[in-house]
Amino acid sequence: METIFTKILEGDIPSVKLHEDELCFAILDINPVNKGHLLIITKQPYPTLEACPQPTLCHLMQLAKTADTKLRQVLHCDATNLIINNGKASGQEVPHLHLHVIPRYEQDNKTIHLSKETYTDGEMAEYGKQLEF
Repeated sequence: METIFTKILEGDIPSVKLHEDELCFAILDINPVNKGHLLIITKQPYPTLEACPQPTLCHLMQLAKTADTKLRQVLHCDATNLIINNGKASGQEVPHLHLHVIPRYEQDNKTIHLSKETYTDGEMAEYGKQLEF
């Protein structure tokens, strides 16, 4: 399956590449939340976490840790957001697994807001029973 990320990987679309190895590559996001916002992308176009083999997913997270360290050292950010939109209903725009690593600052006035729900009496326990793993 061809995606915008496979086109970037093949050099058909320009990017600023930060890293590449046998499983993943990293680029700067063209529309950053904050400057330095980067994407870590699997080379194979796995559409979701479920489709991604465990070794690749583990490697993706190792790269996220490395990217977090680099952003803190170089940009002196106070924190990072790590975001994977996993499926269309979550807001995933490109069906190719990728992780956003976004540098954050105490006073950057950026928000990620999801509205919250509450459980009715007994409902939380029932969800807990169903979702044990």
